[in-house]
Amino acid sequence: MPAGFPDFRLGTVLATSFTATLTERRGEAVERIPTPQRLADWLAVSGLAVDSCTTGQLELARELRESIHAAATAAALQDPLPAAAVEIINARSAQGRASAVLTPDGERRWQLDSATAVEDALGVIAADAISILSGERDGKLALCASPTCQAAFFDTSQSRTRRWCDMNTCGNRQKKARFNANRAAAK
Repeated sequence: MPAGFPDFRLGTVLATSFTATLTERRGEAVERIPTPQRLADWLAVSGLAVDSCTTGQLELARELRESIHAAATAAALQDPLPAAAVEIINARSAQGRASAVLTPDGERRWQLDSATAVEDALGVIAADAISILSGERDGKLALCASPTCQAAFFDTSQSRTRRWCDMNTCGNRQKKARFNANRAAAK
């Protein structure tokens, strides 16, 4: 991947990993897909490789990302899902024509149509969001406890009490701040 861009935050859940392409939403936001090529890079590392991406497709992707984030945040807070977000998620899901294929080693891969590959990939992401938001998957939507992040994530831990979207970033940052505050108070 090209140097100069922040690393991707990749999780095990496609839809919430996609929303993590914009981080620190309550602080100094970090855009991790600032260019069409960067979106293509993210799709590739997420198993949805496309040959190219246009500026218009990047805008569609960002609109989907923000709609998933809005709906996931509402679900985590047990609020009604925003109608506009639901409409966009449904539209992207319906536009995609990807098909699931089984590999010889028993894994599922997505087959994208070369003419509509980005739209197909966005359809897969939207379908993943629908499966989470509808409660089909075993887990719980939650919001990161970091005051600058507040990312929506899908908690599949046994106790469903995970606090951070990513322990290596938000969790460590918060634990370090707490340690430093305790150390300063002890002086």
